[in-house]
Amino acid sequence: MRTLIVVRHGKSDWSGDEPDRERPLAKRGRRQLPASAAWIAEHHPVVDLAVVSPALRAQQTWDVVAESLDGQPEVVTDERVYAAWGRDLVPLVRALPATMTTVALVGHNPGLEELVAELTGEGVELPTSAVAVLAFADGWTGDARVVAHGRPPEDRRTEQ
Repeated sequence: MRTLIVVRHGKSDWSGDEPDRERPLAKRGRRQLPASAAWIAEHHPVVDLAVVSPALRAQQTWDVVAESLDGQPEVVTDERVYAAWGRDLVPLVRALPATMTTVALVGHNPGLEELVAELTGEGVELPTSAVAVLAFADGWTGDARVVAHGRPPEDRRTEQ
């Protein structure tokens, strides 16, 4: 069993003149993220790897999540996550190392929502600071299903 924790960055601050990649989290993002981070830590306290967009708001989002976890996973800043479509993220997920059982992917919409749909056939909404947890039955190349999503996520395992 493999678990992919898809995390949309927190609400970003549009008040400055920064280029898109350098936009920081807004106050609302910093207020909302701790609840999602706490949910992740409660349900998935050990993450083996985090793949994070190079955008500042995504990096700051991961910092909030990482503070809640048991131990610190390997972190990879991956250019492919920034401004990617879902179909472009699928190969990234399929190529994750087999030794990694729980991976966090921190990025942007619409790519993350499209990724979830591509991998599971199910559409979910991922507003800022939202999380979707996907379970893969047979490695990273196998079928996936949504087991939780939202802000903080609603656990759907009891429904299935």
